[in-house]
Amino acid sequence: MPKFSLGTRFFFSHLFVMLVGLISFVAMAKLSSPKMFVLRLEQLERQGFYTVRSARTYLIRGFETAWDSSAILACVVGGTTAGFLSYFASRQTMKQFKAMQDITQEFAAGNLHQRMASSDIPEFNQLASSFNYMAKSLEDVEKKRRELIGDLTHELRTPLTVVRGYLEELADGSIEANPELYWRLVQETRRLERLTYDLQELSKSEAGYLSINLQSIDLKPILNSLVEKFADQLLEDGPVLQLDCPADLPMVLADIDRTEQVLVNLLGNALRYTEKGTITLKAWREKQKVWIAVIDTGIGIAQEDLPYVFEKFWRADRSRSRYSGGSGLGLSIARRLVELQNGHLTVESALGKGSTFKFSLPVSETNILNLLST
Repeated sequence: MPKFSLGTRFFFSHLFVMLVGLISFVAMAKLSSPKMFVLRLEQLERQGFYTVRSARTYLIRGFETAWDSSAILACVVGGTTAGFLSYFASRQTMKQFKAMQDITQEFAAGNLHQRMASSDIPEFNQLASSFNYMAKSLEDVEKKRRELIGDLTHELRTPLTVVRGYLEELADGSIEANPELYWRLVQETRRLERLTYDLQELSKSEAGYLSINLQSIDLKPILNSLVEKFADQLLEDGPVLQLDCPADLPMVLADIDRTEQVLVNLLGNALRYTEKGTITLKAWREKQKVWIAVIDTGIGIAQEDLPYVFEKFWRADRSRSRYSGGSGLGLSIARRLVELQNGHLTVESALGKGSTFKFSLPVSETNILNLLST
């Protein structure tokens, strides 16, 4: 069975409707018009027009001849007009689809800047708006993909260059092997390992493959444990780490491992950028949510940089972050982990005054039921 294009289908559908109308009109007129004409002649005869009776046969034949000629002319003119209008209508309709086809071919060639023009037809205008929205989304995704590749290449280049430089000098005898050199190589390989792990975590979280085990958990033991763990890393002249947590903090519905991962990332960043002052790990209840905040008195973040804090590989101070070993992915992963636990991660900061990263977790239904029962 032959396959016809949509434009051809539009054309023949309009033409078919016109032909059915003409054929129906001609057939009904052919059957009814002579009878009505004869009936009119009989009425004239009853009214005394006797000359009509003698000319009846001639008049009827003349009427049929005139009707046949008019019907043929009507079919020719109607068919030609309908064919032209059908062709014009199908051409106008297909123009939008042809434009969409051309733009999708441009997309396939890598040009994502093309957009569909608006249309006078509401349905096509809605289709153009949806198509343009999709095109903009694809353009944004492609832009982020290129930025990600560029940032990833930049992040990988530094440790690889360092490792290659040391190995080349060891190979040609320019330097002698010593424990300090080996330790530097270990640090760079750890950095590569950490970057690879963060990329894997981020890709899993964005693709929805990251396992989240939501259950009722008590945050207080986790917070106490983290404060003790990070307190051991503080120098005598460094910042003071403190915990601000009420005794009646309710249980939350969360993944204990992922929540701890988020807190480790936030506390690690606070220690990295706070040389003196205080770092406060604070928790409190607000309606049906529990908020956990990491508040530091460190270098802070400029207001113009705040919208980009959670973007992949973003750094306000690239040289400092690279020296301290960050991959630039930690906050992106943390935000995604919080969202997977039905929470929200935000940041408030002022340059030179410190930063506050806080996220929410839903109060456990078990805790709510216990309150209702009491």
